[in-house]
This record gives sequence, C-alpha cells and structure tokens, in this order.
Amino acid sequence: KLTIKLMFINKNYSNLKKVADENSSNYLHAKPFPSIVFDNFFEEEILNEILNDFPSNIKDIGNEFNNKAEKKLSLNSAEKLSLKTNNFINFLNSEPFVKFLNELTGIKETLITDPYLVGGGLHELKDGGFLNIHADFNQHPQMKLDRRLNILIYLNHNWQENNGGHLELWDKEMKKCEKKVLPIFNRMVIFSTTDFSYHGNPNKVKVEEKNSRKSIALYYYSNGRPNSERKLGLHSTIFRKRPDSDDVDGNLEYKKIIGKIYLKSKKKI
Repeated sequence: KLTIKLMFINKNYSNLKKVADENSSNYLHAKPFPSIVFDNFFEEEILNEILNDFPSNIKDIGNEFNNKAEKKLSLNSAEKLSLKTNNFINFLNSEPFVKFLNELTGIKETLITDPYLVGGGLHELKDGGFLNIHADFNQHPQMKLDRRLNILIYLNHNWQENNGGHLELWDKEMKKCEKKVLPIFNRMVIFSTTDFSYHGNPNKVKVEEKNSRKSIALYYYSNGRPNSERKLGLHSTIFRKRPDSDDVDGNLEYKKIIGKIYLKSKKKI
C-alpha cells in the first residue's frame, strides 16, 4: 500500500492517517459547511501526465451542458479516458484513499465509490464557461446510494485571479459567498454534499481560446446518512439564485444525470 500511495501522493502527505488526524477538526468546523483545501497533495508529474492526456475534443466524445444555469463540458467514460487518468482515478477509489476520506471527514457510514463516474470524471470550462450555485443531486441514479462527498482536483497552470472560475461556497440561506477557491494546478478541494451545501463557479471563465479551466471530479456515497443532512426529498441538481443576480430560479431543476428522471421535491427551498 505504501508503494501505491507514494506513486500518486506528494511525500509530504504520504502518511494519510496523520494527514486525516491533523486536518479533521478544520474540515468539520469549516464555513459555510465541512470542507478543506489541499495544495500540492499529489505528485506533480502524475497530474502533468493527466493534463497532457486531457482530451481536446470533449465536446465531441463527452457531454455538453449549455443553458441558463451552466456552460461546461464533461467526460465520464472510462473507455475514453487515458490509461494514466484511469489509474489515477482508480487510486482515488482505492481502499487506502477512501479510508483516508472517512477519517478526514468524520463520516461514520462507510464511503462507497462510484465506478460509473456519474456527473464526475473530467470537467472543462472554456472561455465564457460557468456553473451557477447549486445543491447536488442527492442519490446515485443506479446504485440508489446517498451522495456524501465531492472531490475536485484542478489542473490549471498559471491560473490567475482575472481568469475567474473560482469555486464559491455559499451559506445555506444563499445570502453570501463564504469562501472562494482559485482553481490552480494541484489544488484539491474536498467537501461534504448535503441538501444545503451550495457551491459552484458562477462567474464566467476568461481565457484565451486555446486555454480552459480543467478539473477532475469524483463523488462518494454511503448507504444511509444523518437526517440532519436532509432538507428535501429525492432530487436532482437544484440551482439557486444569488442575491442581485439574474441567475435562474432557485426551484428550477435540470434532469441532466444520464437521462434519469428524479422525483421533484414539493417542499419550498
């Protein structure tokens, strides 16, 4: 296991149990909801290889979302990902790493990985791309498990503040953004997903035509979750309107997860 971990993880983080123990309290007490940011967590060479393999034609071989709430591309088919990308994702879904996530986050239920990469995989936002603030779909459409955790790993060299595309974490009342994260290379964000963990990157990316905002996204699940994390019934992605913006109505739900029809909640959000 040690050899496997050292292949992918920066030596400063190779003792995953120690990293989890030292950062668990910060994760649990983060505002506006449990989350943490790690820089240079992985071996730079590994991520550079994944970046070099990043498809230039995701629009043609993956998924395109272009509507009032989002403008982005994604690819979640393992058959279309490079060997090095698949190997890295397999590590993130391996027992040592998933155990680390359980210990870091304090989630008592055993975390379960998603071999289907529903909603995950490679994400790309070209110039003008964005993703409005939202709460994620809360049940896996095939495995019927509760969604508990998001991991985002950014692959963007020389990314500047004026390029935009910051990940924003908003309070549950949708009154203000509590935290902004610049999507720079080898930065990993981990956060708990509940019915009120509102997040997104709503400000449009500003880059040259040949550049883009690239990331890896993985989601983790469990069989059951605390009732305190439930606010709504079964739902798909729910976008929320920021104050003084022309964002889409907060009750608008896009049925975008592999064509699966979800049950709409009738509760007011």
